[in-house]
Amino acid sequence: MSGRTDGRDVFEYAVLRVVPRVERGELINAGVVVYCRARSYVAARVELDEDRLRALDRGVDVEGVRAALHAVERVCRGGEAAGQAAADDAGRRFRWLVAPRSTVVQPGPVHTGLTADPEAETERLLEVLVR
Repeated sequence: MSGRTDGRDVFEYAVLRVVPRVERGELINAGVVVYCRARSYVAARVELDEDRLRALDRGVDVEGVRAALHAVERVCRGGEAAGQAAADDAGRRFRWLVAPRSTVVQPGPVHTGLTADPEAETERLLEVLVR
């Protein structure tokens, strides 16, 4: 099975959540990570609403959160900026990014869909789930 249906490919995605005080469990959505195996595509788009974040925790380290979110984008892009993940293929980088963790920046559950344009899908998901 090729994963293609009517010119569309299967893709997977997860929402990037910011949980400034893990013990409270409150969160905001701050980005998405999208992976499409058929196209060797993996990308993250982030958009941090600092006012919403500070509403959950006035003392949150906004620059630290922003740095963690941008690190996800770098891992998706691969290359030297991806650090240890530089040589990994798109699928391995996606799996590493969506592995459950108990940190301030966490991936949500992985979902699937079909798309003819993974890049446009990434932007659409950012609009629908984050903005």
